[in-house]
Amino acid sequence: MSEATDDVITENALLFGRVLDGQGGARTIEWEEAIDWQPVAPGEVLWLHVCRNRPGVQDWLENTLGVPEPTAELLTSDQTRPRAFAEGETLVGTLRGINFNPGAQPEDMISMQIWCDGRRLITLRRHPLQTPREVVARLDRGSGPPDAGATITLLAELMIARMSQSIIDMNHVLDELEDMDAEEHADDMLKRISTIRRNCLGLKRHMAPQHEALEQISRDAPYWFEDHDRREIAESIARLRRYLDDIDISKESALVMQDELRARSLASSEHATYMLTIVAGIFLPLSFLTGLLGINVGGMPGMDDPDAFWAVVVLCGFLFVALIVVFRRLRWL
Repeated sequence: MSEATDDVITENALLFGRVLDGQGGARTIEWEEAIDWQPVAPGEVLWLHVCRNRPGVQDWLENTLGVPEPTAELLTSDQTRPRAFAEGETLVGTLRGINFNPGAQPEDMISMQIWCDGRRLITLRRHPLQTPREVVARLDRGSGPPDAGATITLLAELMIARMSQSIIDMNHVLDELEDMDAEEHADDMLKRISTIRRNCLGLKRHMAPQHEALEQISRDAPYWFEDHDRREIAESIARLRRYLDDIDISKESALVMQDELRARSLASSEHATYMLTIVAGIFLPLSFLTGLLGINVGGMPGMDDPDAFWAVVVLCGFLFVALIVVFRRLRWL
């Protein structure tokens, strides 16, 4: 494949590009200028947001930016477990955010890979992600991050902050379930509770490693990641820890509610079985008596007595009352 074709393919992978001016603003940059970009003013930083699954992206990372092949493979692969590490003066990381695309579930996560050497910031994603667009909107308004470290910090902060909406939504559903009639909507409640527990497990499984990745960024980031950036990352770590605790609380609340519903269902089933057992205990002797008197053999008493039927009825009534009294004394009723 020719070099010109590689440039075209990689240009199609570019989602947006900005040059940060160091004052919270940015200007748009196209692919042709970004290829050979060099800072023309102090504090300028190039930020390119790229679709990582387009052809030619890995070659561009290796040949143009000088990214080592294993790192380039990591940045363009589907291995999306959150992690971060320093590679010389560059920072490499993978972060995850909530998937708010139509039809997605809260536990569906979108990964974003990051490569930065302090002057150039490359973010890569496969599926649409709202967080980079929000940062770009701030830059276009002139109120964005001034440098690469602040941009990475803001991206991590916004990705974590979006978790709160999913947690709020799950807690809102739990509040609704607590107000529902458990007897009338037990099946629907159990289904929704199971969904909440599954969402909690998915969020916890995906976001817990992000806690470690942020700590690695705070600890191992190169010199251009300034002290105030590390403090901001520390705040994001603390917020993420609180969200993870909230997820555990939501999961436990759903588990308690699920156990209560199952206990109610089991108690109702046991009560029905108990009542059937009582009814069977009462009518079994009566059935035995009437069955015995109903056999069609010679010698049955009262066959020729017209009052024998009423005598049997009275006997059955007396036996019924006696069984009720006995069961009540035994506290079975």
